Amino acid sequence: MSPRRIHPLEESLDISFNDQSLLRLALTHSSSLNENGEIDESNERLEFLGDALLGFIVAKELYGRFQAWSEGELTQARSAVVSGDSLAKVADRMGLGKYLQVGRGEEASGGRRRPTNLAATFESLVGALFLDKGYTTARDFVIDALGDALAFEQISIPKNSKSALQ
Repeated sequence: MSPRRIHPLEESLDISFNDQSLLRLALTHSSSLNENGEIDESNERLEFLGDALLGFIVAKELYGRFQAWSEGELTQARSAVVSGDSLAKVADRMGLGKYLQVGRGEEASGGRRRPTNLAATFESLVGALFLDKGYTTARDFVIDALGDALAFEQISIPKNSKSALQ
């Protein structure tokens, strides 16, 4: 029997949190704190943790997949894969914006669709999954969510002028 899913996001992503408060926290934007007396913490700390995990998971995956790449190429590829724009697109595909709890001002200014909020929510979700389910589940979620972004054909390594000259 599969675990009971309480939040609609769990259903859409086919994941189940043991600790629902972690999921709620991952979906809580700081703009909602002043408007809801029941909430005293936003997803910013989870975002910090998720960002670090994403960097590690992607670095490890790229290191294993592209063994002929130099350290510089791996670094640039990791930066491209975990960039705010890349993560925002993934979060948008997942529909994370509709689950994000934002304040009225943030709602009115389109905060649910803002790329920085979407990327931060994805990072927070990764952090929450890690705390709730452990590294393996978080890693599997990230690799599945990033999917094509980790494929050789999809990674565009920007060449700065110094790299191009060398």
